[in-house]
Amino acid sequence: MEPINIKRLELENIYGKISPFEFKNKLLELATQPNKKSTRTLLDAGRGNPNWIAHIPREAFFTFGHFAINESLESWHKGPLSGMPRRTGICNRLYKFIEDNPTLPQIDFLKQIIDYGINKLNFDPDKFVHELADAIIGDNYPFPDRMLVHIEKIVKEYLIQEMKYDVTNGGNFNVFAVEGATAAMCYIFDSLIANNLLLKGDKIAIMTPIFTPYLEIPHLPRYEFDVVYITADETTPDGKHTWQCSDNELEKLCDNDIKALFVVNPSNPPSVAISPKSTSKIVDIVKNHNPNLMIISDDVYGTFVHGFKSLMAELPYNTIGSYSYSKYFGVTGWRLGTLALHENNIFDKLISELPYSIRKRTNRRYADMNTNPEKVPFIDRIVADSRQVALNHTAGLSTPQQVQMAFFSAFALIDRDNIYKNITIDICHTRRKLLFDSLALEIPNDPNDACYYTQFDLLEWATRHHGEDFANYLEMNYKPVDLLFDLAEESSIVLLSGGGFAGPKWSIRISLANLYDKAYSEIGIALKKILDKYIEKWKSNSI
Repeated sequence: MEPINIKRLELENIYGKISPFEFKNKLLELATQPNKKSTRTLLDAGRGNPNWIAHIPREAFFTFGHFAINESLESWHKGPLSGMPRRTGICNRLYKFIEDNPTLPQIDFLKQIIDYGINKLNFDPDKFVHELADAIIGDNYPFPDRMLVHIEKIVKEYLIQEMKYDVTNGGNFNVFAVEGATAAMCYIFDSLIANNLLLKGDKIAIMTPIFTPYLEIPHLPRYEFDVVYITADETTPDGKHTWQCSDNELEKLCDNDIKALFVVNPSNPPSVAISPKSTSKIVDIVKNHNPNLMIISDDVYGTFVHGFKSLMAELPYNTIGSYSYSKYFGVTGWRLGTLALHENNIFDKLISELPYSIRKRTNRRYADMNTNPEKVPFIDRIVADSRQVALNHTAGLSTPQQVQMAFFSAFALIDRDNIYKNITIDICHTRRKLLFDSLALEIPNDPNDACYYTQFDLLEWATRHHGEDFANYLEMNYKPVDLLFDLAEESSIVLLSGGGFAGPKWSIRISLANLYDKAYSEIGIALKKILDKYIEKWKSNSI
């Protein structure tokens, strides 16, 4: 009789009962314990944090910071104190600073940013440069609270380019700079409730698999939403997941009782973008069956798919677009995100149609913001709600963060040949190939695949490669936690369960972004070794 492994029992007891991210921390403890069998370096492919950074816009940011400090000192200084940058003539002084300091890091790119704002976006030179200088110093509250004026225009151009937000069909849109997409998610949920667009117990839909917090937040006591899951159930003729939703699943959205749809596009963990076919189906359903549907689309992985188009582009009237710079530019620590909404939108329409008694109560909430609070648009209500309304004057993302966001945006806009984009996409595809080659698996040819993560369904693999008998044996004799445990204990490899993202129970998520290339071959080899062990046991039991 084998000795009882307390660690394994502990993990079995909590598996599926806590967030996959919390479970990952337990696996990390196991993978790094002093008496572990493996002497390998820890390979944590459960993290979504990329192991690259965009250094050019960062260097330009710090170089511009030197200029801004010089401007402060030139204003006045007394010992350790200095003044605020002056507006008049500041653009000419910046160009002189650039001319006099040709060796400073990315000084030429800094000039390109300024030239872009003046020549392409028709900014007043002094107003533009002064906004950047004052913002990078961080000596004033963000104003406007939602986003600084020139920076918002640069970010809007970036979102139009990368997310394909459509001002031709949707009209103008506004951007709220937020502390990453997770902050946008929290703010949106709260404001939907505060404005009675969603009530406790209302029916909402979530497209799955999806980032775990989208599964957890709706069930919190303050929301307790009735959740309808739109499952990515489509498969190829040979049984492979496409990670797309069938028409039958999408048609659940025809139910007018479903008030809101939450989407991560491309998805997490499969990181596959919604196909044009499915997008057309969603558009048809909204226009012809559920025109009041509120859509919240988190598009953080969109930049990893060539030609990506957000639902915000296809359904501008119904959609709030959320985007984070964290993955593309390697800036998870900066907390840079956006929340965008067209000026003509379903959210404002639904607020205006609420019964007078409800609108009267809501008006009291925003009465200190405007003498006619009914005229406060939903996006400005989100800004105010982010600071409990009473502290609206202190709302907004810190101004140095907004400058860095603008520099990242300008970096992508100036890169007309998409050099940076192609490199980041190639990195993810190369790592997927290394992983699949080591597993002796065929690489799927899917133009919608961002390859930021890959989701590997063990039962699908078992059925396709070894038949239903082996798949049944696997289900009857093992649990998904067994594979995760064996990888952590034997090889110091940490992966996440796909089941925690409302994916297939026997699936695992592997991040392709956060480890060096060779690590993915090592992960594939270790994973194959464990699977081969399961196969050998099955064969021996079958004799």
